[in-house]
Amino acid sequence: MKRLNQGAGILCGTLIVYMAAHILLEIVLRLFNTSTYVLNEFIGYAVATMTFMGLGFALERGGLIRVGMVINRLSPNAAMILDLVISSVMCAMFGWLSWYWGINVSRSYSRGITSESLADTPLWIPEGAVLLGLILLCLTLSSRVLSLIVFRKTPIDLEPR
Repeated sequence: MKRLNQGAGILCGTLIVYMAAHILLEIVLRLFNTSTYVLNEFIGYAVATMTFMGLGFALERGGLIRVGMVINRLSPNAAMILDLVISSVMCAMFGWLSWYWGINVSRSYSRGITSESLADTPLWIPEGAVLLGLILLCLTLSSRVLSLIVFRKTPIDLEPR
């Protein structure tokens, strides 16, 4: 899981560089009264991809928001059980969402649905990137649940320091 999430993190960083470059290109082109005409569309796709691809990466590194006010008041055993329950429920919810998003991606692909812009982008490509991020998050949550059941610790707690 760690390598997959690292790859997703690298992709997110690359997308940030891409977005900055595209915005700068657009600024320069507009000085000459022209444009790429796809800035909003492609930046939107990049933001959606980064958002979902980065979820597993952030979860694995403990970067998602946690309510420490509640967790810190619980015993270690109760905190672990709460983490197990929440991680299991989130895995089920994101699994359900992934399933239906996958149906949507399949439908877009089979029907040849494209964007309504000049780029005429096949929508299954950005939708598929979001689906990959959702699947990666589900795998990361599953790994977390298994680690909590087997080792009674999260994967990040198991790493040597």
